[in-house]
Formats: sequence, structure tokens, C-alpha cells
Amino acid sequence: MDVQLAEERILVFNDQFTMDHAEGRAATRRIEAFGTMARVAGLLSKPKENEFELVYRERRLQPFWHVSCSAVFAYERHREHEIRLAPEVREVLLFGETLAPSDQHVTVPVLERCREEFRRDLTFDALNGQLAHDLASRLSHDSLVFTQDELAGVAKEGTVVVPPQATSSVIVRQVLAGLMNKIEADKVIEETVVFDAVDLCYRPVYAFRYRRQNKEAVVEFDGLTGEVSTGGSTFETYLGKIMDTKFLLDAGAEAVDLIIPGANLMRVIVGKGVEMRKNR
Repeated sequence: MDVQLAEERILVFNDQFTMDHAEGRAATRRIEAFGTMARVAGLLSKPKENEFELVYRERRLQPFWHVSCSAVFAYERHREHEIRLAPEVREVLLFGETLAPSDQHVTVPVLERCREEFRRDLTFDALNGQLAHDLASRLSHDSLVFTQDELAGVAKEGTVVVPPQATSSVIVRQVLAGLMNKIEADKVIEETVVFDAVDLCYRPVYAFRYRRQNKEAVVEFDGLTGEVSTGGSTFETYLGKIMDTKFLLDAGAEAVDLIIPGANLMRVIVGKGVEMRKNR
């Protein structure tokens, strides 16, 4: 198989909203974040403003993969085709050969020469490697190509950069496996897959954690679409699920690079996560 890979890029999508706007929108959904009972109680008696305390807020860059590829498969395969015949047919002359029907049909062996062309444009959640069709709409927004150092600079300025759990190699193999499953061939003549884009994309997400009656809940605001959702997470949660800080702090640069390009960037992220935990 001839596989041609585009150079991997890091794309960072531009915010469509400010932190203040995001916080204002999130505040309108904070009662819902505390569950159904809290929402019902809020309908019966409007909660007071001082019942909610904003204990933490963050702007983070959430990763997803965008893969665009085209594929061409030319191949041959042997097949037998059945021709149904009318009841009165007793013989069939085909290419100079006389065939006797069996149960009013004849079987003709053929060699099929096939050519298939595919195009795939897919988005994957970079945390679990699963297809995420809903993220495709984000690609219509403006983005900038970042280097590893530039992304590290964003992290130093206070933005949380969530590292991908699924690597590009895993995603590419997954796409290739999906293409190959469609081919039924005895002999492959041409097998070419061209990856036009293998992009690690970062979209802005704002998260706000509120405290009410000794309980905490999170409201997220999508920095591209303006969608507000409850039951989200903040950086500490992602840190606990994705990264073992002891492992990362003790690992060498080569091991760290297996998780995300740029060891320096990972050290910035881990350092920020440890600092946040100490301050809690």
C-alpha cells in the first residue's frame, strides 16, 4: 500500500467570545448545573444571588483530530454470476460455449476488474480516539497554525492546554483500517491512500465552577459556538484522568513526547496542574 501523509499541523481556533461574555452566559445556567432537584426548586423559589460562589474559572484549549484523506483501490476478483432463464430454455450458448441450465439458471464464472475511490473527512475526540461527528462544524471557524513553542507560550499565559490522549498514529491506523474493510479482492493492482490533512485542532472552552450549599458544579461555554452546557469539567479533572503527574515529572523528554509533541509544553502543563492542586 502506498500511503502518503501530510505534515502534521497544530491548529488553534480563534475565540468568538470574551471571558466576560462566557461568564455571563454561564451564570444563567448555574442552577441547572446542580441537578434536577435544584432546578425544580429554583422554579418554585428564585435563588438569591449570594447563594452562588464562583470559586474557579478557566479558559482551556480542548483537542480534537481532523483527518482528511482520499483513497484509490484497483483490484481484480473472481465471481460467479447466475442468469435466471425462462422455463422453456434448454441450452444457452455463451461465448461459443454451450451451457446446460440447472434449476432454470446457469452459472457464469467471470473476472471482475474494479476501481473504487473514497474520500473521508473525519473528526475524532483526541481524548478517547472516538469519532466525533459533532466537532466537524467547528472546522468552519477561523484558525491559526501554531508551532509547539507558540502553543507552549499560550500555556504560559494562563490558558490550560489539554494534551491529546490519542496519538496521530493511532488515528491514522484507525482510518486506514476502516478503508481496507470495504475491499473484497483476489488481486490488488493499485492501493493508494493520500492524507491531505492530519491536524491536531484546539478549540477554546470556558469552564466555571460554582459552589452552593457546600456542593460544587461546573458550567462550560463553547468559545466557538456559544453553546452552554452543564456537567462539564475543569482542568483538575482532565489532569486526573489523562496524566499521571508523577510519571510525567520523572519521565525523560522522549517519553513525554509520546504523549504530546514538545516536552517543554508538557512540563508547562504539568507544572500548572501541580500548582493548581497545591492552591486548592
